[in-house]
Amino acid sequence: MRELRSRWSALAAGIEAATPAGRDRAVDALRALAILGVVLGHWLVTSLTAADGGLRGTSPLSHMPWLAPVSWVFQTLAVFFLVGGHVAALGYTSARERGTSYGAWVGQRLGRLFRPVAAVLVLWTVVAGGMLVGGAELDTVRTLVKLVLSPLWFLLVFAALTAATPLVARLSPVWPAVVVAGVDGWRFGLGGPEWIGWANVAAGWLVPFTLGAAWSRGALARRGRLLLLVGGAATATATLVLWGGYPASMVGVPGAPVSNLNPPTLAAVAFGLVQCGLALLARDRLARLMRRPSAWAKAALVNLSAMTVFLWHQTAMMAVTALGLLVPVRLPGLHTPPDSLGWTAARVVWLPVFAASLGLCWAAFRTHERARRSRPAGVTAARCVPRTSVEEKLHA
Repeated sequence: MRELRSRWSALAAGIEAATPAGRDRAVDALRALAILGVVLGHWLVTSLTAADGGLRGTSPLSHMPWLAPVSWVFQTLAVFFLVGGHVAALGYTSARERGTSYGAWVGQRLGRLFRPVAAVLVLWTVVAGGMLVGGAELDTVRTLVKLVLSPLWFLLVFAALTAATPLVARLSPVWPAVVVAGVDGWRFGLGGPEWIGWANVAAGWLVPFTLGAAWSRGALARRGRLLLLVGGAATATATLVLWGGYPASMVGVPGAPVSNLNPPTLAAVAFGLVQCGLALLARDRLARLMRRPSAWAKAALVNLSAMTVFLWHQTAMMAVTALGLLVPVRLPGLHTPPDSLGWTAARVVWLPVFAASLGLCWAAFRTHERARRSRPAGVTAARCVPRTSVEEKLHA
């Protein structure tokens, strides 16, 4: 144990030394919290139950809707888009000042997003094909592949908004919010077609993205303005849920007639603004916390492998679930229906096991998140990670 602490202290010191002096560490802390929130949220509200020799996807929110507040804590994608807009706006401005072309800038940023995707797609193509050849039920394979691929929509939207940064960086968040309100009014108030709701996939996430760009310009520096944002957005969210007919859950619930997330609704956008406002209010405290080398090292390491963690967290959960089928009884919180507090308590116990499985995925696939570069002779892997990753890959 003492040796592990010593090695961690050395790693934290190395990351601290490699971090540029002017780096805004609170931004990285917010990004890390957003990614971890999504991961924990998926692990808590996604369940694979054993039925008829296969696996079926369901959610505890279908059986226990009063657990909806869990989604308020762990549906943190708005904060991720807030940070993304902030970093993209600053990065593009910096690139222009250095004389870097738009093509080179956007190619570098999108490369960081999509390099790790290829490994996921290749592995799951092989796994799905092997399962079908081996006689697995088509519904089981479809359920598993959907869980793996469904989070990729977020990458596509995020990539599109990042590429559009020169066009949207100066856009007020009010305008995409107005689009969301108009689309919802058409869908729910005037009986418009359901497909029109998918316009909110772009407009809904453009709200926190452009809010992040406004943050980069210093438009959100006043605490009073942030308190007004949080108060107004919280009031709007409560009004829409209590009297507007919107569901309380901020994630999709299987079987529910309306989802706040697929596509985003006005309630989800208003709630996302609450989260963004709270995140901005907390940034000074986070900045002070990140001055501690140990705390900063944890946030930095999550950021170094943010896409790997995001892309493989569902695979990690499914691997544990599949291995659990080898046990002759159904394991509580893993294969049993999520219809009681007992299931919830059991699922919490499984979280460290999911995390360990994710750690194995991280060890196997994290290299796909970094651009290939030659390593200087005589430099060990432990020393190379802080210097190359923190100074170059984390540089926004």
